Amino acid sequence: MLDRRLERLERELMLVARCSVLTPRERRGQTTAHQNPPAENPPAKPDTTPAARGAAHKEPHPDRRTDEACTAPTRLDRSGYLLLSRLDAEGAMTIGQLADAFQLDVSTVNRQTGALLRSGLVERIPDPEGGLARKLRVTPRGADRLAAERTRRQTDLSRLLESWPPEDVARFEDVLTRFNREVERQEGRAWPREKDGAARTAE
Repeated sequence: MLDRRLERLERELMLVARCSVLTPRERRGQTTAHQNPPAENPPAKPDTTPAARGAAHKEPHPDRRTDEACTAPTRLDRSGYLLLSRLDAEGAMTIGQLADAFQLDVSTVNRQTGALLRSGLVERIPDPEGGLARKLRVTPRGADRLAAERTRRQTDLSRLLESWPPEDVARFEDVLTRFNREVERQEGRAWPREKDGAARTAE
């Protein structure tokens, strides 16, 4: 299988997965009154037994779990992979630009990029064009993590499709790309694909 085709196919599968990575509640403008969770029952009296206190100490804080997901030496989580992929494809971006690209609230993007910042995978830089808002840029460490994750995904994908005829793989890529481009057309937010034309010609 051609490496460039595999790269494009992996990217299109990643973009299809955007719908499952981000919950509807996080999508900008989609939070309505009927989507709010029901009122919780009054909190029960806390269990102060020694066993309960021990269990509480063993349970990591949610923010700590997020940090561990980004700093773990094995795999990037899906939201981190999407954000790094966008910054890698487009270059440095502000929080507002990322929020617009993914149709998310700024607070959501702040939370997700905060974990990447703490892990040293992205860094804040002054706007090269002189803007007031600082931009986020992938660090060398982040680029290495992204490349390693992308290679693992492409290896898994190649193994999954190894029995497919090349024409089926090409058709699969074309259909996925068409689907993603239609989604992006309706949203008015295209994913950067400026190198595809030259790559297809080379094939």
